[in-house]
Amino acid sequence: MDTLNAFNSAIQRRSPSVLTLHHVIQRRAFAFCEQQDIAGDNPKAGSAQEEDDPSLSSFISTLVPVLLLAAIFVSLFLLLRRKFKRNYEPRTFLGSLRPQERSPALPQGLLNWFGTFAKVPDSFVLNHQSLDGFLLLRYLKVASATCLVGCCITWPVLFPINITGGGGQKQLNLLTFGNVVDKNRYYAHVFIAWIFLGFVFYMVARESIYYVNLRQAYLLSPLYSSRMSSRTVLFTSVPKEYLDEGLLRRMFGRGLKNIWIANDCEEIEKLVEERDKVAMKLEAAETKLIKLANTTRIKSMKKGGQSSGPPGNADDANAESGSVAAKWVPTKKRPTHRLKPLIGKKVDTINWCRSELERLIPKIDALQAAHRAGNGKFIPSVFVEFYHQSEAQAAFQSLTHHQALHMSPRFIGVNPEEVIWKNLKITWASRVVRNIMTISFVILLIVFWSIPVGFVGILSNIKSLIKLAPFLNFLNKVPPTIFGLIQGLLPAILLAVLMALLPIILRMMAKLGGAPSLSAVELRTQNFYFGFQVVQVFLITTLSSAASASVTSIICKPMDAPNLLATNIPKASNFYISYFVLQGLTISSGALLGIAGLIIFKLLGTFLDTTPRKMYKRWSTLSALGWGTVFPVYTNLTVIAITYSIIAPLVLGFATIGLYLIYLAYRYNLLFVFNSHVDTKGLVYPRALQQTTTGAYLAIVCLIGLFAIQAAPGPIILMVVFLIFVVLFHLSLNTALEPLLKYLPKSLEAEEQSLLAAEDGVLAPHSSGTEKSSHVASNGMASSTDSPRKDLGPAPHKKPNFITKFLRPDLYTDYHTLRRLVPRGFADIVYDPVTERDAYYHPSISSQTPLLWVPRDSMGVSRQECHHSGRVIPISDEGAGFDEKGKLTWDSETARPPIWQEKVYY
Repeated sequence: MDTLNAFNSAIQRRSPSVLTLHHVIQRRAFAFCEQQDIAGDNPKAGSAQEEDDPSLSSFISTLVPVLLLAAIFVSLFLLLRRKFKRNYEPRTFLGSLRPQERSPALPQGLLNWFGTFAKVPDSFVLNHQSLDGFLLLRYLKVASATCLVGCCITWPVLFPINITGGGGQKQLNLLTFGNVVDKNRYYAHVFIAWIFLGFVFYMVARESIYYVNLRQAYLLSPLYSSRMSSRTVLFTSVPKEYLDEGLLRRMFGRGLKNIWIANDCEEIEKLVEERDKVAMKLEAAETKLIKLANTTRIKSMKKGGQSSGPPGNADDANAESGSVAAKWVPTKKRPTHRLKPLIGKKVDTINWCRSELERLIPKIDALQAAHRAGNGKFIPSVFVEFYHQSEAQAAFQSLTHHQALHMSPRFIGVNPEEVIWKNLKITWASRVVRNIMTISFVILLIVFWSIPVGFVGILSNIKSLIKLAPFLNFLNKVPPTIFGLIQGLLPAILLAVLMALLPIILRMMAKLGGAPSLSAVELRTQNFYFGFQVVQVFLITTLSSAASASVTSIICKPMDAPNLLATNIPKASNFYISYFVLQGLTISSGALLGIAGLIIFKLLGTFLDTTPRKMYKRWSTLSALGWGTVFPVYTNLTVIAITYSIIAPLVLGFATIGLYLIYLAYRYNLLFVFNSHVDTKGLVYPRALQQTTTGAYLAIVCLIGLFAIQAAPGPIILMVVFLIFVVLFHLSLNTALEPLLKYLPKSLEAEEQSLLAAEDGVLAPHSSGTEKSSHVASNGMASSTDSPRKDLGPAPHKKPNFITKFLRPDLYTDYHTLRRLVPRGFADIVYDPVTERDAYYHPSISSQTPLLWVPRDSMGVSRQECHHSGRVIPISDEGAGFDEKGKLTWDSETARPPIWQEKVYY
């Protein structure tokens, strides 16, 4: 009580603005202290309080509704997947995918597809989807296995130690570090921490070695090495004097094949955007005109009128424009628009678009030719293509310029479709400033994110806020219905908006920081989002939970602060037990059901898809994952499990189940639903492994802190020694592996040639690295021959037992073993001359005039419109039409409409 009086005097000397809040806290603290005094004088009161420990009841109250919700989601998924194959199994049949990209079809029964699903290996994702997707599955599986091993290590020892610890805890808290009173028992926690956290670091090292070998096998295989991007290096911050093709050719020698010096394309980019906008406007207007004519025809048929127009009129190239449509659609009902909103002149949309395209297309063609001839304004970035992958690697690994930060950073394997062209203008000085500013902004955002979230939380309890701030009394006059919406619905909506905005903000910061490609953006976003997850989702939640449970007790009895903190920090694990239940059940079942995607697909498709192009794009475009925001969520779950592994081992059990359920859900989606739009070449995986070690470090620091609070010098010394050991081990591991994560070794080039020779059934060529192999055409691409190829057969070593394979990843998951996961004949990588010429030009330079696609009708309106619009822009009415009710349809069975373009493997 004396402490509170002193606290009161100190506050009174402060600004009067804090007095209201202070009095509220003071009254509650006095009331709490009186209850504590009564409890202290009455032993039965204290025991009753302990018996009312809500940890188990809170867990059950979380588990039951979440389990029920998950059961509903899974049941709906089992029912809907048979009816909506496009949404739940698109990769098994979608015509926009190549046959080799499709997944095996699943049986359409309610449950009989489980067996087929289980037989498809995870490696199928590697070859048919992406390396990133395969490694996401591997990370979830490895994380779940690590937690399972943690259960086997910690539970047999720590559960008996904690249960008999004599701390007086009840229910789930009985299983935590906080129930141990005897300091000598802490040695058990120390040595178990050594074993399990050492195992975590071993798993990180083992998986890093696995990734290095898999990366080398994947990037050196013909599936990737024959691609243009594998032989192309992007140099940024290039000095002005080096923006010269002759100088660059002298610098890189005879191995250089093509050079694309990036251009400032601001003018042509605007023109191309305008052309495409006008073209789509014309397509929409033509479709609307044809639909109006078809609707009028159907109505006329119902009234007994004619069903077709005069013969021969539609195919007459000299007929008046729109003459066939005029029979069904009056002039005043033709599509029109205003040149300016509200006040602009109203014009016929079709005629206006044709005249605009007649003006824009020749102008764009002339500018594109000028840029290809090198007459544009250069910007400080250059794409350099080499004849062979080894030559590109040599250029990538060498120090290109004698001055710091010039012609750097360098990137290899950049897909032209992923390039962020506006960031190629950035100079080295601007890049430094941008990095500092964006990283600083993200740090501030992470630190102060609690402010907007706290404001949302306050809205959910407005009545208490009104008592605290009387000037808000006017809210009491709001009608109860509106008041309920403000207090109940508004906070949920605002929180959902905040959490949806966060990934957008972080990706925007990555782009503003100067990342030149979408894959680089995802890698930087992964770092940003992981920092947010650890600080906001984990650390602040843990500390606030422990602090809220002990702050008033510390105010009353400050001398008991160490014991209170040591007791309440482990109790915060109860929240994460519920958190793993929530994440494991709702994320996995929700990801399978995908109800939001299904509703959006159906609703938007019904109301917005007014042209065959929009219908086709919605049908053929698959959902994709943003690796930079997917990995950190599950990395943070693993970090939480590892951090609590010693002080609350029960968390590991729920983490094992939760992560494995999430793995199963993502396995289904990656095999049958999702596509990949960004390819980081698997670099998200080693980054996630490195971030996982955060859990081990937090666990060590947390144990040292708890031992210090309890004044246990022996365990403290042992944990500090262990911390030093793991830091040194971690630094040594990173030093050894860092070059292998960035570069490809020359030593494996000859090994790859031997494997290719074995596939072809011939002896390995004895050629040097600079000579052309018989397996590589003169253009550096895999030659397409008709000679039969053999499988590589089993790995070149004996099949090991589980323990040997686990302990020797360098031997049993080496390059030769993992190379067998990547087939040579998956896809023939061949480029036509135009694609090869324009690959790394700005899209506005290589952009072709779009082909318009309109539905075909029986009156001949579409044929005449194609004749007349085709004089200006390519247009087709094949593959789309109307059903008997006048509804727009297209041939979704083959999914090869006129606008379909085959995927180019850059």
